[in-house]
Amino acid sequence: MSLIEVSNVDLVYRGNSQDRRDEGTLALAGIELSIEEGSFVSVVGPSGCGKSTLLRLLSGLTLPSRGTVRVGGSAVDAPLKTVGIAFQNSTLLPWRNVRDNVLLPLEIVASYRARFRQNKSVYIARTENLLATVGLDGLGDRMPWQLSGGMQQRAQLCRALIHEPAILLLDEPFAALDPFTREELWGVLQTLFSDRSCTVVLVTHELREAVFLSDTVHIMSTRPGRVIASRSIALARPRLLEMTYRSDFVDLVQELRGHIGNARAA
Repeated sequence: MSLIEVSNVDLVYRGNSQDRRDEGTLALAGIELSIEEGSFVSVVGPSGCGKSTLLRLLSGLTLPSRGTVRVGGSAVDAPLKTVGIAFQNSTLLPWRNVRDNVLLPLEIVASYRARFRQNKSVYIARTENLLATVGLDGLGDRMPWQLSGGMQQRAQLCRALIHEPAILLLDEPFAALDPFTREELWGVLQTLFSDRSCTVVLVTHELREAVFLSDTVHIMSTRPGRVIASRSIALARPRLLEMTYRSDFVDLVQELRGHIGNARAA
């Protein structure tokens, strides 16, 4: 069953121009996308093709200029509360400890606030469980500056999941990390995905990451961004790093690289 349906979506950026003759910049054109509930999907493509913009459309933070985005059968016309988001750079608040950073969405989103006040101990226990799952057991009292970059991204993933979202949107969350930490976090994310019944959409430039984590990879063209190809990844789960050296895995990465090369040349 499709949880997310993007139908013939265009997005035009007009900036701050007051000139009515300014037609703006066409960032996305004719986007067609269907994402199954409970699946892990990656979006790859050349820099500037609109991958992050697509995530903003899925979350309701940006509305399309034309076409429709539907989640659970309903048109998205405002920011969704059933979405968790993690970004490339850590956005942990430096004056709050790790536990309080994870709990932050429950304090600031009105629809969660009352439940949090009434069941604070339940959510604190949920936080500790999430931290343990990502390898931060016992570090809830640490401040963000006391954590490595990889640890901060683990905490950011916990914060994105604390309200048990139906959809987790990830905008290059591991891009700033060294290759070893990045690969370690692939395993962490795979565990979180297998333990929780949410749909994940990952934007990444790292093709190995996309193949390792995803059920389906969508490839976008240069601007204006279009979905030009989709590739199902039929590798058994759980996936181990050793499989990234297998010929079938390498062939999938090379196939994606070929699509992106064609997109750049078009």
